[in-house]
Amino acid sequence: MSRTRSEIASGATAAAASSLPARLVLFLFLPFAGGYFLSYLYRSINAVIAPNLAADVGISAADLGFLTSVYFLTFAVMQLPVGLALDRFGPRRVGSALLLLAALGALLFALAEGLSGLVLGRALIGAGVSACLMSSFKAFALWFPPQRLPTVNGALLAVGGLGAISATAPVEWLLGSFDWRTLFLGLATLTALVALWIFAAVPEHEAESSRQGLGDQLAGLRRVFRDPLFWRLAPLAALCVGCSQAVFGLWAGPWLRDVVGFDRAQVANHLLLTACATTTGFLLMGALTERLTRLGVRPVPLIGIAMGGFTIIMLVLASGMVPASAVWLLLLLFGFIGTSGAVNYALLSQHFGSQLAGRANTALNLLIFIASFLTQWGLGVVIGIWEDPLTQHYAPVGYRVAFGGIVGLQLLALYWFFGPGRRLAGSP
Repeated sequence: MSRTRSEIASGATAAAASSLPARLVLFLFLPFAGGYFLSYLYRSINAVIAPNLAADVGISAADLGFLTSVYFLTFAVMQLPVGLALDRFGPRRVGSALLLLAALGALLFALAEGLSGLVLGRALIGAGVSACLMSSFKAFALWFPPQRLPTVNGALLAVGGLGAISATAPVEWLLGSFDWRTLFLGLATLTALVALWIFAAVPEHEAESSRQGLGDQLAGLRRVFRDPLFWRLAPLAALCVGCSQAVFGLWAGPWLRDVVGFDRAQVANHLLLTACATTTGFLLMGALTERLTRLGVRPVPLIGIAMGGFTIIMLVLASGMVPASAVWLLLLLFGFIGTSGAVNYALLSQHFGSQLAGRANTALNLLIFIASFLTQWGLGVVIGIWEDPLTQHYAPVGYRVAFGGIVGLQLLALYWFFGPGRRLAGSP
């Protein structure tokens, strides 16, 4: 394997400038893509298994919201340590080690008998997959030239979309033959195998690990948090991407059931459509951004416009005034436009360079996943006020109030993004 890594290291950067070499795809992209696939599957699966959890364990909307969102909480808590670890020890070691923690979490989730056990398992899953995306971005920043990052990152995010797809109708189909506990036992095994794949296959890079001390690393982190471009992007990205994750990862399913009136099969199929749109969006947004950048179009304003479009979609979702026959189009746009926030990661990698890429992207991820946690849990608290204890369904007014509050925050973030003095600040 050491010979293989050496061969890959030789001249890989130059080759990547024009295309993705087969060796890099096999030994670099695919292992990390496997981890990110699982990360997104774990993130989204509760939207389908929520009725099973509520029935088997007997939990309220607030409990369900907290259980699902604790993934985002531990994910967020891990971001800054992960960023420091990635820049110090490299993505291969960090990514594989943490995935083993996720495998343990999936095992505990499968064996849990009550809410506390489920929360612990879900928390470990969130912590364990916390490096999947950032370790990938760090590795790609090391191996590929900056101008290729939007496309390469977009391809990875599209694989995450496949994980989201797998968490919809395929999971619903599997639940016809297996219970949710058996599914998580299988996921625990698969996660452990992917961790071993990353450790065994991913090549080392001569600049993979840093010799910087902790003080120098923290100084680099302070540089990120003092950067005007970072703070122009962060609030809007946190509220829009966080909302997209919170809604699709849990509350889209109950919304389709309680507001639109769909049955379980219809819910799963519409979530599948959303996941497919998400996958397509990840692919096209990265390629489109790369193309527009080459043409001299600044990506920062485009990000703001796209996030504004997502806010409009959330406003329509909050109103609940969507004919059942048109829900598919709304969810299609939700999944597609919701991916535009991912361009922020490639932009920050370009802006800060490979030495700070891990810390910059994990700093943004910290804010996004804190927002995801608070949004997903907060939506459950608000929606649960209008819960019917007999049916465990929720009144449409609960969704209108909860989603409307999120829209209000997004409008404030849009003002911050486009407001006076921010049009040119930090715009590459």
